Amino acid sequence: MPSREAIEGLISLVEQSRFIDGLEQFYAEDATTTENMGEPRRGREQLIANERGVMAAFPTIHSRCVRPIFVEGDRAVIRWQFEFVPASGPVRRMDELAYQLWRDDRIVEERFFYDPAQMRG
Repeated sequence: MPSREAIEGLISLVEQSRFIDGLEQFYAEDATTTENMGEPRRGREQLIANERGVMAAFPTIHSRCVRPIFVEGDRAVIRWQFEFVPASGPVRRMDELAYQLWRDDRIVEERFFYDPAQMRG
């Protein structure tokens, strides 16, 4: 079961746009993430590489956790709202749910649920 401190620590880093720090501190080395029903990305290093790509496409990203957070055993659900600001072009807003499996204080599996149409420019 994840500790409340770990979940709040992850939320704090994401809300500060410290996404790489969040991955390094709160994701297991063998963690996987899946966007909707897509193919999973495997391993923390791949997750970090993907995040760097998103950050390169959107130099400014604003993040907010919408409470409450749901925790039951080793599972947590966090609702996020993001504002992606590209160097040029329209701002994109996304509302998503992150469904997480934690092992102690590290995420081992995460699936994101959102409407992909939100990211169309």
